[in-house]
Amino acid sequence: MIAAAVPVKDLVNAKQRLIRVLDASERRALARTMLIDVLRALGGAGLDRVWVVTREPEVAALARSFGAEPLAEAENRGHTAAVAAAQAEAVRAGADALLTIPGDVPCVTAAEIRTLIDALAAPPAVVFTPSRSGLGTNGVLLAPPAVMPLRFGEPSFDNHLAAARALRLDPRIVPLPGLGLDVDDPDDLAALLTAGADTESARLVAGWRVLERAAAPR
Repeated sequence: MIAAAVPVKDLVNAKQRLIRVLDASERRALARTMLIDVLRALGGAGLDRVWVVTREPEVAALARSFGAEPLAEAENRGHTAAVAAAQAEAVRAGADALLTIPGDVPCVTAAEIRTLIDALAAPPAVVFTPSRSGLGTNGVLLAPPAVMPLRFGEPSFDNHLAAARALRLDPRIVPLPGLGLDVDDPDDLAALLTAGADTESARLVAGWRVLERAAAPR
């Protein structure tokens, strides 16, 4: 069994680095729509279980509407803690492998997720997809699910590779353009509009004329 986990923090506090170009309601709408794009990709990838780690009822309801299962958090302790909780749940559920991706990679596709899964060797094994910058880790596939601890936040990609090798694992690196694009700042919005034209997120952002806002003098 292969399970997937998507950590999602409170929508009301989402995407603080976009404050200059998006107001609070727009940031919330963008975070929600990006999660929809991610859940659609996961739903098309043929996974056995999809979990959304969250404490927010709206996110939990959205997860259920796409056939995913919410894993409740008592408080928002951050991405690393949410993934650790998903690893523990995967062990309890008897999963053979756990995939985790963030909820702000709207250009990810089901085909990319299958590519990541196809790269998995016989366990113990780990597969990583770097962020577009090469500093962050946007995709992790672990077999078994608790084969190594994870810690996110730049430069997590190099740190994860080093940690895997210290455990005598041979990490496989699978760059994927859609999964690599996490939307955090105005430059990422421009990349989304270019690379993700078929996504709900890009259509939403296109209607806000955010590139003109970003170019306007402060």
